[in-house]
Amino acid sequence: MPALAPSTPVKSALRTLDILELLAQQARAMTAQEIAMTLGIPVSSLSYLLSTLVDRGYLDRSKREYRLGPAIARLSRSGAGPSLAERVAPIVRALTRELNETAGFFVLRDYEIEAVAREIGLHALRYTIEIGQRAPLHAFAAGKALLATMTDKQLARYFRTVERRVFTPQTIHEEAPLRQEIEKIRRDGFARTFEEHTPGITGMARAVVVDGETLGAFSIAMPLARCDAAKEKEAMRLLNRAVGLLEDSDINGWAAAASGEARR
Repeated sequence: MPALAPSTPVKSALRTLDILELLAQQARAMTAQEIAMTLGIPVSSLSYLLSTLVDRGYLDRSKREYRLGPAIARLSRSGAGPSLAERVAPIVRALTRELNETAGFFVLRDYEIEAVAREIGLHALRYTIEIGQRAPLHAFAAGKALLATMTDKQLARYFRTVERRVFTPQTIHEEAPLRQEIEKIRRDGFARTFEEHTPGITGMARAVVVDGETLGAFSIAMPLARCDAAKEKEAMRLLNRAVGLLEDSDINGWAAAASGEARR
């Protein structure tokens, strides 16, 4: 039997493994510059690899630093189900793929929201969020959606203890108008922001509640200049669909539908 020819290493695959092994060994966040210098990878090539790993959840990015992400755990998981971040990631990815706008999933952290999954649209003018980024409840659509799921006792404590910063002239921060917003969200199911944190940006969100437990909220953010009535309607349809699919835990069904189904 003839000897097998030696395999040819794929440079990008080797570099990807080097990045993951380096961050595992260091057990700390590293900047792209540190990674490039340590591994001898050109910054131009490294940028693409890092972005891909972040998008797939194998790395988390916070400002300019990178660390291992939640998807690493599923490589060694035995018998356990996927984490919440892993369950929502395909849904968030599909939201952006269909709408080409920034989408995310946020959870409640000590009267703030934290992004556990996100996907960025491809437009030159776009809104950017980072996994692990925290933000105030009152100025983000996802935050308002989560406020609307709180009990009266939880809301009373929130208004009593949390200082609500004014980010723009449109920020709704006083208790009375914010409570009015919360009641509207409870009736309609959707939370909205209009330039309340970032000038020129509007947001839409829906909370996910399963068996009385609030899991988090899906959100979509885009420049006001691109948010016409038709796109707003489509965004709300997709948010409704995303919430339903997470409630049904049909992640594979959503991913297939989002990539192949024509818009209704």
